[in-house]
Amino acid sequence: MLLVSFLISLAGAAPKPNIVVIVGDDMGYADVGFHGCKDIPTPHLNALAASGTRFSSGYVSGPYCSPTRAGLMTGRYQQRFGHEFNPSGNAGKNGLPLKEKTLPQRLKNADYATGMVGKWHLGNSDAMQPDQRGFGSFFGFLGGAHDYFNPAGILRGNTQAGDRSYLTDAFGREAVKFIDNHKKNPFFLYLAFNAVHTPLQADEKRLQQFSGIANKQRRTYAAMMSAMDDAIGKVLAKLKEEKIDGNTLIFFISDNGGPTMNGVSVNGASNLPLRGSKRTTLEGGVRVPFIVSWPGKIPAGVVDDRPVIQIDILPTALAAAGVGVGEKAHLDGVNLLPYLDGRNKEAPHDALYWRFGKQNAIRQGDWKLVRYDEAAEGGKGVSPARLYNLKNDIGESKDLSQAQPDKVRQLQSAWDRWNAGNVTPLWSAEAKLPKN
Repeated sequence: MLLVSFLISLAGAAPKPNIVVIVGDDMGYADVGFHGCKDIPTPHLNALAASGTRFSSGYVSGPYCSPTRAGLMTGRYQQRFGHEFNPSGNAGKNGLPLKEKTLPQRLKNADYATGMVGKWHLGNSDAMQPDQRGFGSFFGFLGGAHDYFNPAGILRGNTQAGDRSYLTDAFGREAVKFIDNHKKNPFFLYLAFNAVHTPLQADEKRLQQFSGIANKQRRTYAAMMSAMDDAIGKVLAKLKEEKIDGNTLIFFISDNGGPTMNGVSVNGASNLPLRGSKRTTLEGGVRVPFIVSWPGKIPAGVVDDRPVIQIDILPTALAAAGVGVGEKAHLDGVNLLPYLDGRNKEAPHDALYWRFGKQNAIRQGDWKLVRYDEAAEGGKGVSPARLYNLKNDIGESKDLSQAQPDKVRQLQSAWDRWNAGNVTPLWSAEAKLPKN
């Protein structure tokens, strides 16, 4: 009888879900329709948000491209293993430490087909490239930025692809191709756009669509955002066409906030109503658009203000796939599924933490204690500790540190305890942070 019950349960077991992680690059918090953007239509991202949960307090663990990706791939604060900055100096040898186990490695071991399309930025050496970090296929580039029309450096696996398509369109095409090749078995697709990172380049057809935007920079940015939204739309359409959309868990984030240093946007992005920019620990640097969708498993049309962070993606994806992770993995991320489906009404995290050189921050509940780079606002050096209540002051405009000294001490103590588990950066870019 027990054997029969086991066989029946096995036969009726739900198939493993497909997992898709989509990352935008240097997006402004304000520049999607579901955050109220009026001049850049993002219908496909809007539809994705409507199909699941949008976290209005969604964060990334670093205000820069490569550190965020390191945290995403490992489910750990990247400061735990020294990947605090973008690879610099001997960039050929610098990258995600080989001792860190990645999300695709874990899923590949669970019989998932794993593929990456887009921007890697986690190391250029042979041992650090995508095919050595768990991906069965790769189409994209290894560095932190790329020309959108120049095929040099665009790889298929380890060889030059020679692809002359507009890069964002090419990424959408390759993502659809990967789904088509693996639609009959569970797959993991990591689609990491370089849009809307500089250089500001768009195809003429899309530029014409936004001819009504007078500012040339914003017009090009809008065309680039639209191209990314179109590519995402093709991925969503393919999943629906193959009737696997109901068995696909999708995440969408930006890798950090838009670069709006000194009140001037480098790429045309807007982070409003947030204050701050990419490369700062203010909200504008680390709070990002954040969507999780899994039709039938996660309620649709939900806006959740509980703080979450991109390092939660790994444990959530693994839980959905039925892949166990032992305590020795030392994950910092949290499985969000019980919070997404309503089983757990509490906050997923007691606190979220940041360290980026001398900049640092902690958010606990509505309170945020932060030290940030004042150069991004025309000042010099890193600010003293400032305290904000984000529920009442999302724009971090009213410093409450003098009025709430006990709260400052409590948050500082919590941050110090977290920081005790971090290591010295493996390379330091603090003295030479680029402008974008």
